[in-house]
Amino acid sequence: MRVNAGLGTAAVTTDAEVKPPTAKKRRSPRPQKAASEPAQSEKPAAKRRGYTEQEKSDKLKLIETQVSEGSTLKDAIKSTGISEQTYYHWKGAAKPAEQKGTKSTKPLPAGDELADLVQLEEENQRLRKLLAEKLRAENAELRKRLGLG
Repeated sequence: MRVNAGLGTAAVTTDAEVKPPTAKKRRSPRPQKAASEPAQSEKPAAKRRGYTEQEKSDKLKLIETQVSEGSTLKDAIKSTGISEQTYYHWKGAAKPAEQKGTKSTKPLPAGDELADLVQLEEENQRLRKLLAEKLRAENAELRKRLGLG
């Protein structure tokens, strides 16, 4: 029976503990540390430089020639003074530009693209059948030679 009495008193105490919200105190801003400035001046900021399209293509060609002469790709990239990430970014941006020059500038109408896709799928099926026939013939020949067939 004491259990019920304990529950009743707990409910009374929780009602008494509810307080109205109070406004938060505001702090004044912290003063700047004097040691932070020399730490920044010790390390020089990286100089960001933009390259022209001509400079980019020249560096990419230089890397390609160094690699073809036997240098590793990493060493060739380092010798030009750019990062690997920059190299791959430039290379990726240069590929679509090269492809644009080889193809016609106007896009194909949607109907022509669909017809081309259907034609490619048909050619793909034809080539798969041809390959399957050649593989079957080769397997049959091997089985004859091994005496398995």
